[in-house]
Amino acid sequence: MPTGVAIRDPRGQLFEAAERVLVRDGPSSLTSRAVTAEAGVAKGVLHRHFADFDDFLTQLALDRIGGIEAQAAALRGAAGTATPAGNLAAALPELFTPPVLGLIRLVIARDELRARLRAATGSRVPVLTEATALVSGYLTVERDLGRLAPGADVATLAPALVGAAHLAFTEADGNPAPATVAKIVTAMVR
Repeated sequence: MPTGVAIRDPRGQLFEAAERVLVRDGPSSLTSRAVTAEAGVAKGVLHRHFADFDDFLTQLALDRIGGIEAQAAALRGAAGTATPAGNLAAALPELFTPPVLGLIRLVIARDELRARLRAATGSRVPVLTEATALVSGYLTVERDLGRLAPGADVATLAPALVGAAHLAFTEADGNPAPATVAKIVTAMVR
């Protein structure tokens, strides 16, 4: 990229490039040079918009966590429609996309990123904590509507469901059969 050429939405362009590298090559290949090469921009572009590479990764994760929070609001809005298991089975593939799975691996692999995200979000396991909150919030609304057993232990059910779903999506490279997802959700929500 020539110097002095304006880049439309450089943060978004860099975030998307990072996700492509992460999905294609894994967390160990995610470097500032790999991101800027993938984005087709000079390395200095990243450093003009972020304090350092860990700041870039933190902002990427926080941006994607914001997306999870938007998904949570949409899922809570679906409460009372279809079935709880059906709604969750439909929501999980939108949650555990290959870029989110890559981000989870990245958060686990990078201590500094995890520490910065914990400071910013208060989450013990950033990204997975927000995924659990998505499921927990939805199940709470469904329980309050009487569509789950009154004594349903949402605090235990939500992380168990997220863990089982995360494993299924990870084992299937982000693309388990819909029947597999439905089976997991139905078994746990029952």
